[in-house]
Amino acid sequence: MSRLYRRPKAGELAGTLRRAPFTSVERRAPTLLVATAQPHGTKLPWPATVFLVSLIVPSIVEVGPLSIAAYRAILMIALVPCVVTWLRGGAGRINAADIGVSLFCLWAWVSVAVNHGFSAAVEPGGILLVETLGAYLLARCYVRDAESFRNMTNLMVKLILLLFPFAVYEWITGSKPILSAFGFFSRTVEITMMEPRLGFWRVQGPFAHSIMFGLFCGSMIALAHFVEGSGWRRLLAPLVAGAAVLSMSSATIATVFLQGALISWNSFLRAYENRWKLLQLLIFAGYLVVEFGSNQTPIQFYISKFTLDRQTGWFRLWIWEYGSASVLNHPLFGIGFGDWVRPNWMAPDSVDNFWLLTAMRYGLPALIFILGSFFWIVFKVAYEKTGDEISREYRVAYLICMTTFFVGGTTVHLWAAPYAWFLYLMGSGVWFFGNGNRDSVAATQSDESARRALEEPLWTRGSATAGARRRHVAQPSRSSRRRHLAPRN
Repeated sequence: MSRLYRRPKAGELAGTLRRAPFTSVERRAPTLLVATAQPHGTKLPWPATVFLVSLIVPSIVEVGPLSIAAYRAILMIALVPCVVTWLRGGAGRINAADIGVSLFCLWAWVSVAVNHGFSAAVEPGGILLVETLGAYLLARCYVRDAESFRNMTNLMVKLILLLFPFAVYEWITGSKPILSAFGFFSRTVEITMMEPRLGFWRVQGPFAHSIMFGLFCGSMIALAHFVEGSGWRRLLAPLVAGAAVLSMSSATIATVFLQGALISWNSFLRAYENRWKLLQLLIFAGYLVVEFGSNQTPIQFYISKFTLDRQTGWFRLWIWEYGSASVLNHPLFGIGFGDWVRPNWMAPDSVDNFWLLTAMRYGLPALIFILGSFFWIVFKVAYEKTGDEISREYRVAYLICMTTFFVGGTTVHLWAAPYAWFLYLMGSGVWFFGNGNRDSVAATQSDESARRALEEPLWTRGSATAGARRRHVAQPSRSSRRRHLAPRN
């Protein structure tokens, strides 16, 4: 029989060739591709999914002196694996924001140790590390492309829609159905009964305060609009905004209107390429008008005007006045968890300003580290040039979302689950610029195609060429087959 063709064995197609052995490079290639990007069409990895779901679980377990909430337990388990993956390069290159967030945790721990002693700094320093670096690196490791970013948004919108009917009931009746239900079998966050506003109760939901519920839901408006905004899904953004408004918080309602204005600006001027530069000029002009045409500073003007309760707005001005003085008096290590100097009539010790309280507690270096990391990610995303339309839409949604957190952070304090969600969102934006050529949907699809191609046998790679080879090589003509199979004389 001719060496060009052999008689097929039982169960084998005629004309098949022997499978060439894989080379060492071929064996390793699929693993490398899967490690650097999530395959297209897959769900959000389970560690990230469990963490996001745990954000709305108000149960608390007491372990010795520690109060471990559900989200905190997940971060404690995921911290070490995420750090190892990050150090090995599995989350992409280590960047300036990664270093900044890490230095923030370190400096905050040193500040608490300086103010209260080493032993007193162990517990709060560990909790801050878990909630800050743990949440940030969890997103860095598992939100690596457009598909995982979309799946993250999809899950968060579903969670808010799940909370929506309970929030409406609480808004009307004042009862706490979520906290009451979880309270039957575990300890939960404390129930806060605040005075109604405009005849309705302020919704607390599964969080420690109504402001946290409003900011948590409100942070998803732009993401729901741009990432989920096609067909009937365009109704999701108004529903998410409605859930946020149920908190009846001035800061939340201001951020809802802010996102609505930015979304409208982007829609109306979509054809104008420099629309965001124009908006920056208008904001700067408004700043100058307030600076030179008002007896208030721009910060005072914003805090005093954009509040439902005018008394609350003025109280926030006094917080800014005495809080900033505390920062200037203790610029390096702050005051830790100690009391801050203020008049006796300012009885509450709460500081409704996340950025200010960070500087007050841990000093200006800590504020520079965390705020610098925030702006480094935001500006890198803003000036990243992506080629496909989907990635550009996601990028606009992310920037509006982070703008909401920055503005909202000037009038509220972030803690517990919403704080971890904020750090998770920071880490989820690095894929826009930190994933090489895999920063778009097209790149994700090409990665999946390349992975499938490497998994195919060598002689079948490429649909057209493989078909041609099967027709012209693997299946010889009848005449040639008769010649090859003919017995030799």
